[in-house]
Amino acid sequence: MVERKKQERNEKKKKTLHAARIEDYCLIGDCETAALVSREASIDWLCWPTFSSGACFAALLGTRDHGFWKIAPAGKIKAIRRQYQAHTLVVETTFETAKGEVCVTDFMPPRNDHSSVVRIVHGVRGEVAMRMDLAIRFDYGRTTPWVTSTHSEWRAVAGGDMVVLRTKVPLRGKDMTTVSEFTVKADETVSFTLTSLSSLAEVSPELPPAKALAETQRLWTEWTHRNIYKGPYKEAVERSLITLKALTYRPSGGIVAAVTTSLPEKIGGSRNWDYRYCWLRDTAFTLMVLMLAGYEEEAIAWRRWLLRAIAGAPDQVQTIYGIWGERQLLEWEAEWLPGYEKSQPVRIGNAAVNQFQLDVFGEVAAALARTPEAEDSIRVPATALQASLVDHLCDVWQEPDEGIWETRGGRKHFTYSKVMAWVAVDRAIKHFEKYDGGGDVKRWRKVREQIHREVCKKGFNKKLNSFVQSYGSQQLDASCLRIVLVGFLPPEDPRIRGTVEAIEQRLMKGGFVQRYDTKKSKDGLPPGEGVFLACSFWMVTNLWLIGRKDDAVALFERLLKLRNDVGLLSEEYDPKAKRLLGNFPQALTHIALIHAAYVLSGMWRPEAPK
Repeated sequence: MVERKKQERNEKKKKTLHAARIEDYCLIGDCETAALVSREASIDWLCWPTFSSGACFAALLGTRDHGFWKIAPAGKIKAIRRQYQAHTLVVETTFETAKGEVCVTDFMPPRNDHSSVVRIVHGVRGEVAMRMDLAIRFDYGRTTPWVTSTHSEWRAVAGGDMVVLRTKVPLRGKDMTTVSEFTVKADETVSFTLTSLSSLAEVSPELPPAKALAETQRLWTEWTHRNIYKGPYKEAVERSLITLKALTYRPSGGIVAAVTTSLPEKIGGSRNWDYRYCWLRDTAFTLMVLMLAGYEEEAIAWRRWLLRAIAGAPDQVQTIYGIWGERQLLEWEAEWLPGYEKSQPVRIGNAAVNQFQLDVFGEVAAALARTPEAEDSIRVPATALQASLVDHLCDVWQEPDEGIWETRGGRKHFTYSKVMAWVAVDRAIKHFEKYDGGGDVKRWRKVREQIHREVCKKGFNKKLNSFVQSYGSQQLDASCLRIVLVGFLPPEDPRIRGTVEAIEQRLMKGGFVQRYDTKKSKDGLPPGEGVFLACSFWMVTNLWLIGRKDDAVALFERLLKLRNDVGLLSEEYDPKAKRLLGNFPQALTHIALIHAAYVLSGMWRPEAPK
């Protein structure tokens, strides 16, 4: 009877959802992949060997049985504190118990042949009984590996995948997991190193954890010291820049939108997408903030990735690419995963790769025009590519598209898409005039004027006194906040002020900005989502540019308070439940934060329209 009840408890435990609140996670990474660590020091998400590989820890989207790695006190915890070590991506989680205090330091050292997660447990005071629980599940929690062990090394193998755990504390198997129980006294240290490699590879010698920590600290501090931002929001800007760097796939220079898939835009809803890829839409904005902050090397690497990814016929330009520039990103559902707080489906891949999104041409053109002048090896092929793209755009700009939000409700003549078509032509004209690159500039000038005239006529609703979501629509859209940012109209234009005020009155919820009203706009999905944090930062910049500087600062500082305890933000926020939503951490959110900080610091203004 006792044994049966114990077994029933274990089965119930296996079926219990494991994930913490999204804001309870922090990020560690090696610039090729990244892991999410909860406040309880449980690693619940990690894709190995790259951002878009299958997860070996997927408890974020399911139960303990889908993979996790937790190291924490075995007894009752009185308090938890955590922080990143200054200027780094090394996180410290400090647990206080009745018998003492212990600190768990988590990081991923710079990758050599293989990728590793290192966890160092250090006794601060007293004596603390600790427990480690490790469940490796390859293929997004689907595959349980074969485990073998020696005194100080543990191996888990399934097909071509293998992970190796090294530690000096004893390990034992329990209910398809690996467990270790140990005690840490003041000034004592216990280390764990988990390494990913091919099951066919030879296991290389372990890098001593203390040496790995020192190397990781050096890499991050040297990188952050290159940041040239000197305004009043330096801490927030630095943490956002570190996050962007962590989302960069170092071998190719590509930057993923987030490290997760299927964290919901509404708890229990179906707006769950895979963001572990590179969006062309983010390129111009990313390049701008990297160049502003002094990271020219990263900007050049991102530009090189862009040129490789979109090389070829202009009509084959996609919205999304893989970290190497891959074009095939088939969307499918991991049906065995219950989803984050039962938000289904869990999607792998992204079908938006097949959409036609006109605004992407503008983003790419703006990015191609932002090449450091000394980089002729980039500028020359970029100029030729830009001409080809703009010539194609002149043929297709009058077609409807799926728009910036990648809606699945059919193509429309989205106002923002047309504005970005104008940006593409405008930047090409300015770039070719500067470098005398040839090109059909006469035709481009004509098309630029035609687009501008049409957007002002069909995209602006006089009754609402605002630019609207699409031609003839009565619906507002926060993407129109970017009209002034790209130089389509000056901040002094009354239509810009009208748009800002209309969005304030109709799209703000709990003091923050929604993308659009999902109940009124037919986007092909069930209604309901949080406020969109990037849009809220765009509102900050708009308020500042139209002269409402006190309102801009107030909104920016309210947004900063939404960051979690280590300075990270996701895609969206639920002002009623007061929690983060969507994939995490979100590159676009942190990019918009950095940009807003530059605007509020008086260090950026949009290009003056001609």
